[in-house]
Amino acid sequence: MLINFNNDDDRYAFTSENLHTPDKSRDYVLSHFVRLASQVLEIPVSFISVLDEEHQPVQVLRSLCEDLTCQHLVDDEKVMVIPDTWLDARFVMHPLVTGEPYIRFYADAPLKTGKGIVVGALCVSDTVPHHFNDDKVSKLKLLATLLISFLEAWNTAGFADPVTGLPNCQRLIRDLEHLPRSGDMMPRRLILVDFIDVPRVYELARSMGMEPVENLLKNMTALLQSRLQPEPDEQFYTIATGRFAVLSYQGKTLSAERVASLMEGISADLGKGISVDLTTYIGEVTFTVGDAPAQEILRRAVSALHESIDRGTGFTCFSHAADARHTQEFLLMHDLSAALRQNKGLWLAYQPKICLNSGRPLGLEALIRWHHPERGELSPALFVPLAEQTNLLTELTAWVTDRVIARLTRLRTSCIQLPITINVSSQDFSRDDFASRLEAKMMKAKLPTALLGIECLETERIIESPAAMHGLGMLKLRGFAISLDDFGTGYSNISYLRRIPFDVIKLDRSLINKVSSDAGSRIIAGCIIEMLKKLDYTVLAEGVENAETVAMLKKYGCDQAQGFFYSRPLPEAELDQWLRWKQRNP
Repeated sequence: MLINFNNDDDRYAFTSENLHTPDKSRDYVLSHFVRLASQVLEIPVSFISVLDEEHQPVQVLRSLCEDLTCQHLVDDEKVMVIPDTWLDARFVMHPLVTGEPYIRFYADAPLKTGKGIVVGALCVSDTVPHHFNDDKVSKLKLLATLLISFLEAWNTAGFADPVTGLPNCQRLIRDLEHLPRSGDMMPRRLILVDFIDVPRVYELARSMGMEPVENLLKNMTALLQSRLQPEPDEQFYTIATGRFAVLSYQGKTLSAERVASLMEGISADLGKGISVDLTTYIGEVTFTVGDAPAQEILRRAVSALHESIDRGTGFTCFSHAADARHTQEFLLMHDLSAALRQNKGLWLAYQPKICLNSGRPLGLEALIRWHHPERGELSPALFVPLAEQTNLLTELTAWVTDRVIARLTRLRTSCIQLPITINVSSQDFSRDDFASRLEAKMMKAKLPTALLGIECLETERIIESPAAMHGLGMLKLRGFAISLDDFGTGYSNISYLRRIPFDVIKLDRSLINKVSSDAGSRIIAGCIIEMLKKLDYTVLAEGVENAETVAMLKKYGCDQAQGFFYSRPLPEAELDQWLRWKQRNP
């Protein structure tokens, strides 16, 4: 039994995390430990008593005793033995002695941490008196030492990163939760520093094994501490692989901007003379103690960090506006997932492609549309780029493909049957089985692959990805027509023509929309079309909006066109009507 403790924060934190919070694996060990104590000391009841934030004992794994240690505590941190409570004036009238469970014997040994802080006691009791000799006192002290060693080891394993040795994310959350109890209400700053993403760690581990990866993480820890030179009241944490946190005061010199400047141009050693350059991203949130829960403070810091990563900037401070935007984007992707799963709200519009020589439609482009249940019609530009950052893009591509194949199947023997092009990203091309699965779907529907065209999005990413280039080749090998979208923008498009097996080149609307009014645009468009025709490509102009543009394109030898001059993107039922009308009025 214990008394006269100082108001020690470490004691509360230690006991709170080690014994007050549920943990099956820990409690399994403790239950066997107190059973062992009873057997070794030949006392039927044993339990652990720890102090809470009010410095009141809390019974853990108790059997018969309820609050004996709450009433009488000793002040010398030594083993206490009461051979017979009836002969001890302090306890003779205690309710647990005069009534159930009629305690006659009690002993305890203090649980003292490596820092010399007493956090509780290992206790034993019985309903009959006992002679507790020096040998049993030594055994009780030894058991208490073993118990506190286990609890400290368990605490270290749960609250320290095994590689860097720094406190981990759980410890950061605990420290944030404890700030309101500390009495120090000075405004704080939480800075997150990210050096390396998890996929890169996996790639390093796959190529070189775990030892170089651990060397990298240790080296990063040393670099961070040596460059930032934290003050004694600034705490470092490892909150994820390659991701660190600094908890500081708002008035200190360390800020996101300063950390970014100090960590600029760093590299880390993998061992064996190999080093890697590191790109640093930093997020920061400032807060007043008690103004938000610990998890919310950390979430805001993570939000700022990911804003920095998304924007490719060195550092970003938390912004409620940016955070709200990300929240809306997350909710939108949640709604998109539900729309795909339930097949509600999504639909396809089709824009005709027109032969400039005959004026007849010769193909269609399928365009995804979404009627959101609360926000109404949403532009694809609003949700497709977000889907590209998740696995929803693959589901979206599959949904579009299935609906297009359903249309092609429905019109298998119809006079208005036309080939349809779908937009596909490098993420889809990179999948090993994309081409074979697409071919299998067409074969199952008994449709020739030539009826389904593939329009490439993110062409630069495809060029940079060997997997995507291979996937594109497999599509071409299986007979799918390949189109290059948005040709004429940027400076590197021409190099694509030699590396990707295109069938159709689509001229971007920014190149087309001034052809009828600007002499320079006409010269550029004419030269590009002439070059593409000499290279034996089919040339399609998009964004055609007037007859003058049509006339100029025909003059330059352009093959096909699409745009509002001919038709806006149409729902399927309207499209069928339009195609039948077009047949009657070519």
